[in-house]
Amino acid sequence: MATPAQAGFAFLVLGAALVIGKLIRMNVGWVQKLFLPSSIVGGFILLALGPDGLGRILGGRWAAAGIYTPQLLAVMRALPGLLISVVFATMFLGQNLPSPRKALKLAGPQVSLGFVYGSSQYVFGILLFMLFVTPVFGAPPVFAALVEIGFEGGHGTAAGMRPVFDQLGFPQGGDLAVAVATFGLVFGVILGIAFINWGTRTGKTEIVQGEAAQLSKDEQRGLFARDEHYPHAGHLAVRPASIEPISLHAAVVCLSILVGWVMLEALRWIENMTWGRHILQDGVPLQLFRFLPLFPMALIGGVLVQRLARAVGLDYLLDPAMMLRIQGLALDFLIVSAIGSMSMGYIAQYLPVFLIICLIGTLGNTIIFFVLTPRLIGRFWFERGIADFGQSMGVTATGLMLLRIVDPEYASPAFNAFGIKQLIFEPFYGGGLVTALSVPLIFFFGPVPFLIANLVVFLVALIWGLVKFGGQAKREHAERLAGVPYTKYLNAGWDDPDAAVDESELLDANIATWDGVSTV
Repeated sequence: MATPAQAGFAFLVLGAALVIGKLIRMNVGWVQKLFLPSSIVGGFILLALGPDGLGRILGGRWAAAGIYTPQLLAVMRALPGLLISVVFATMFLGQNLPSPRKALKLAGPQVSLGFVYGSSQYVFGILLFMLFVTPVFGAPPVFAALVEIGFEGGHGTAAGMRPVFDQLGFPQGGDLAVAVATFGLVFGVILGIAFINWGTRTGKTEIVQGEAAQLSKDEQRGLFARDEHYPHAGHLAVRPASIEPISLHAAVVCLSILVGWVMLEALRWIENMTWGRHILQDGVPLQLFRFLPLFPMALIGGVLVQRLARAVGLDYLLDPAMMLRIQGLALDFLIVSAIGSMSMGYIAQYLPVFLIICLIGTLGNTIIFFVLTPRLIGRFWFERGIADFGQSMGVTATGLMLLRIVDPEYASPAFNAFGIKQLIFEPFYGGGLVTALSVPLIFFFGPVPFLIANLVVFLVALIWGLVKFGGQAKREHAERLAGVPYTKYLNAGWDDPDAAVDESELLDANIATWDGVSTV
């Protein structure tokens, strides 16, 4: 068991890896072209120096763990499960949350599309596992959930689900999930840029035509130009003489996680007193909430704390930009530790399964982008769809980066629609309650009930989107072919006086690092 000193030393190692990762991002061209975050680069450096890198090269008992000690590896493996609760608790803290009615009015087609993406990854994954992967390769059915956990959830969710796989007896599942998330990040960028080049050449985009916009060299290096306007990292809502502002915000995050923990313990107590006493045929008690991780409840805790702060008139003390900095800090250390502690042996053992999972997720997302997105969204379907495609490959930051290429000034409704959609989508998929419960539900009840439930969500979201927004999408496509300029639609439906204009702060400050990768 690691001591406090060993845990502290682990943070020193992780910090050094982040610095080296940033220096590589600044100076290596192919890393810049792939827009790899510094945390990803640093994580692979740690992985190369660990038991599956340097340890395998040197061999022998004295170098079996590479340059690490077993205690250091234990800390690195445990950190993601702790830090993911910080990430989810900060998601809505400091935000002016719109009502569901208002959110649906602003981003209805985007909401439909988001649930189609999320549920389809379970539908496609479970079907293929039931019909092919499990019978041929012997992979357990719970691995079917890795499609959504790795792609839609991203690195943060993948690492946060590690303890669940460990408790259920599938330790390889957590490492596979992190590997799937890494694959989704890289290929989300590669395919997204390829789609953009096709879209700008064929006229599918509306803001950028002909050739895709290019990000500056400083942006590729992850830097601000020296003469560029630097956005505020956060505002001082309280006087530092009374309490350091970042200390106040960190304390509120801790309070939110504590609220989530209390709710989770209450659910576990209720379960133990009721259906949890039922013993299944294999002798395992039916206890779902025992395997529910803390991070989705931390998200709910954050929402409740934010609502309470607003009800008593103290919400002005919570700055969304400051919350974003805390979230980004947790994300970077989460990712570098998750990748650095991956077991490549598990990935090699399940390499065919890993490749099939990646193929399912990539192919399904691509089909939805090209086939369903233009049927749900009219004008700006490409701009609005590319953001969701990038996020559904595992990284929200990738979706926003792709959106910026095709809509540099955020002139279309794509950025707003995407952000509002996240408010409705995130509590369920991409790390929400559905994601968190997917593995224990499949483990206890088998894949069929969970497949049916997600198939219902998929069909409802798709049919609702086609019926409610499909006709409007057809009319807008026809108007575009008739030559109606896109400027007619730039503010349509977004200048409602009841639409909470100050929600722009929410969008600008919060969604840039959702799902596990910072925009560094």
